[in-house]
Amino acid sequence: MPEAEEIEAAWRKPYKLNMEGALVARDRVGIQDFVLLDSHTSENAFLDNLRKRYQENLIYTYIGTLLVSVNPYKELGIYTVKQMEQYKGVNFFELPPHIYAIADNAYRVMCTEYNNHFILISGESGAGKTEASKKILQYFAMTCPTTEQLQVVRDRLLLSNPVLEVSRKCTLLPHQRLPEQQDFSLGAPVGGHILSYLIEKSRVVYQNPGERNFHIFYQLLEGGEEDLLHDLGLERNPQKYMYLIQVVGEEPGLSWPPAQSISHATPLSPQQGHCAKVSSINDRSDWRTVHKAFTVIDFKARDLENLFGVIASVLHLGNIQFEEDSNGHAIITTGSQIKWISKVLSPLDVDLAFYARDAVAKAIYGRTFTWLVNKINSSLANKDLTRKTVIGLLDIYGFEVFETNSFEQFCINYCNEKLQQLLIEMTLKAEQEEYELEGIEWEPIPYFNNKIICDLVEEKHKGIISILDEECLRPGEATDLSFLEKLEEKVGDHAHFVTRKLADQKTRKSIDWVDFRLLHYAGEVTYCTVGEKTRAQPLLVLCRSKNGILRECFHLSELDNRRRPETVATQFKNSLASLIDILMSKEPSYIRCIKPNDDKAADKFDDSLIRHQVKYLGLMEHLRVRRAGFAYRRKYEHFLQRYKSLCPDTWPYWQGTAAKGVEKLIKHIGYKPEEYKMGKTKIFIRFPRTLFATEDAFEFRKNRLVSRIQAKYKGCLGKREFQKMREAAIKLESCWRGVLARKLAKKRMWAAQTIRKYIRGFIHRKQPLNRNNKDFVRLVQYTYLMKLRDHIPKNVLDKSWLKPPEIMQETSEFLRKICTRNLVRKYCRGITAQKKAQVKSELLSFCGWSLNGVWLKLRLSGEAASASKTRLVVGFQYVTPVVKYDRNGFKPRERLLVLTRVAAYVVEMAKIKQRIEYATLRGLSASSLGDHILVIHVSEDSKPEKVAVSLYPSMVCVCVCEMHGNKTS
Repeated sequence: MPEAEEIEAAWRKPYKLNMEGALVARDRVGIQDFVLLDSHTSENAFLDNLRKRYQENLIYTYIGTLLVSVNPYKELGIYTVKQMEQYKGVNFFELPPHIYAIADNAYRVMCTEYNNHFILISGESGAGKTEASKKILQYFAMTCPTTEQLQVVRDRLLLSNPVLEVSRKCTLLPHQRLPEQQDFSLGAPVGGHILSYLIEKSRVVYQNPGERNFHIFYQLLEGGEEDLLHDLGLERNPQKYMYLIQVVGEEPGLSWPPAQSISHATPLSPQQGHCAKVSSINDRSDWRTVHKAFTVIDFKARDLENLFGVIASVLHLGNIQFEEDSNGHAIITTGSQIKWISKVLSPLDVDLAFYARDAVAKAIYGRTFTWLVNKINSSLANKDLTRKTVIGLLDIYGFEVFETNSFEQFCINYCNEKLQQLLIEMTLKAEQEEYELEGIEWEPIPYFNNKIICDLVEEKHKGIISILDEECLRPGEATDLSFLEKLEEKVGDHAHFVTRKLADQKTRKSIDWVDFRLLHYAGEVTYCTVGEKTRAQPLLVLCRSKNGILRECFHLSELDNRRRPETVATQFKNSLASLIDILMSKEPSYIRCIKPNDDKAADKFDDSLIRHQVKYLGLMEHLRVRRAGFAYRRKYEHFLQRYKSLCPDTWPYWQGTAAKGVEKLIKHIGYKPEEYKMGKTKIFIRFPRTLFATEDAFEFRKNRLVSRIQAKYKGCLGKREFQKMREAAIKLESCWRGVLARKLAKKRMWAAQTIRKYIRGFIHRKQPLNRNNKDFVRLVQYTYLMKLRDHIPKNVLDKSWLKPPEIMQETSEFLRKICTRNLVRKYCRGITAQKKAQVKSELLSFCGWSLNGVWLKLRLSGEAASASKTRLVVGFQYVTPVVKYDRNGFKPRERLLVLTRVAAYVVEMAKIKQRIEYATLRGLSASSLGDHILVIHVSEDSKPEKVAVSLYPSMVCVCVCEMHGNKTS
């Protein structure tokens, strides 16, 4: 009985499809954790598992605690409030992989250990990084405790995302993103802070093919009010603004640091501006969202006016065109745009003038973005100075490899190289710490340490960034080739650096003279060094701007600073170093986003594209490091709770410690020593196949247990149902017996009252109708009439009549007369004129004379003839020829039968042979056969002559018989 109770208690809990439970369907839906792949080093096995899960709309998969997310490009209904509640406070591996599990784990670790946490999200454009960030922020907003004051903070945190869109296609925010930090107090968000560490300013002046400029430009043109656009001098058509239709392919090269020599005489190509309208983006609706966000974040009207003025000035700036004057200097060809920005005078040539124009545009946009971030941070600032814990969201673009890779791709890939180094180091550190805590000997894990590549880029005085700074800041003119020569001189012997000059014969064909190649952890990337540099400083014009934002962003003190300014590369390196320091001080979580296809189509899995991303995201390397030790580790309590049914000693109850129970369990299962290790609080299983075999055995055992549980449970349900039915039947029977008893008592009371009433009526039956005898009299009348209905005479000859009760004598006699009259009337109506004429003619033909002038013939119908006796009432004269049969010998004799009012006569040739008084007549009998015999019955006292009469056709045969009592002689 205890076993049955244990089974019922265990299996009536809601079933959760945790990691182990999902292994049953691994052939169809793949494995939830790549660490459990048998072929963990096979890229094909990795992609096959990813494809299986994607085809089943399972877009999330773990690599240990790292989450791999594939963009489904459709709604899956997995981000509801119910889902949030389901993942809230649940152990990380208890439910299927989900971004909510990452968010909840970070939140719980922060609350329980009171330390800071960060979630790093990376991937290509369109991989779903922005949505991932939104879902995490929404999860915190829905699940954290709140007050009215905290709700304001939440709203500002959520609505800061549309303003600073964390994606490649972003609003005022470049693709190398920022960590968004949320401060928590007692588990509730009390503030936030945004750090900006790389602004993709080049996107302002040109875009890669298939991409478009920052969303804010298109949103302003599409959704801005007419008055606003008129005040800003803008038109709704994006095709009229060079910065919105200019692509990389139009440029002769890219600059180091990012600068470009653009030939603006080149006519627009057909592909320019083809991304101004994107079917999946509603710029008008996004404009409303951004405008609402500005209001919630507490932007003043003056701030918005200045901000939109800056955005408009950037668009106008891009439409300024230059031409060369007689002195070789650049002059502005048209003045239609200059009135909207400022006055530009420069002794530069045309190419440098275009570069200066673009530099001004990028500087304005970059510093305005910094101002915007600071403005939002001030609205999110935590006013409480007590210590708070922090969760940071870092949304960063993944490894980039284009056909032409510029300085920006160099910075992006350098950043990813550093983050990959951080990921590997922190993963190994976490693994080593867990081994030490569990008392398991640490086995060194071989892996590719990309520190050598990071040093190649950032090493002081020797790295690529230092060489670039030296070339950009040294006196004299620096060229692209001088920079490349300097690289070959200082880092040419590095194993991960190659130029055309240093490459072998086979590799040399794929590298241009102005290119160099780095061998990153994710693969080879070739960078182009073509470009020019200039020291043109547009600060003076911008410092004197009437726009309040630009005055805050550009200070006159910068013009007086004689220190050598930092290059963009150095600024980025320092910013990245600061970011790494921040991340090193926090507990990490990782999300890798993958774009399944370039068409943004649902249910389309592009193997080559995904293989490319798997490689550049470093997923295989991370998996290899994670699998180098033990593939699976679980706390003793959880492992024993799940698999204890496999061992008789641990099922259903184990009385000892969980560690002893697990030891007993795995010994019974048959684990080999090399397949597992026992830690202090966890069991470590080295091979996935060991876990698979355990799970399959558990599934088999579970099926048997389920059968037993079902049998016991069905029996229990049947017993309960029987008891319920039995109780219900007893209750029904009791109630029904009561109902029947009450009905019977009521019926008996009614019967007694009725009998009493009719007895009283019988006693008073002879009295005039009154309340004492009324019912009885009515009953007698009704009974008699109902009986009389079945005994009414059918013809005039039937003299029978039902004897009435005494009180019905008068009524009965009246009804009898009515009935007789009705029968006679019916009979008379049945004699037609034709029948009357026929009778008369027959009488004349046989007799030739009449009696009193009236001739009638009685014809007995078949119905009357069939009766054994027929009574005839004669009230008029009648004569017919008959045949009389003698009594002795039955000799026939022809006679006439004459009926008068008082007697009947048998006549022979006018001689009366016999007279029969009607008073002595007892009755008439007619034969039912075809012999037409009529028998006349007389009483014994009359002593008549015995006569038999026979009828020929149209004649009657008469027999006169003496009646002795009821017998005929």
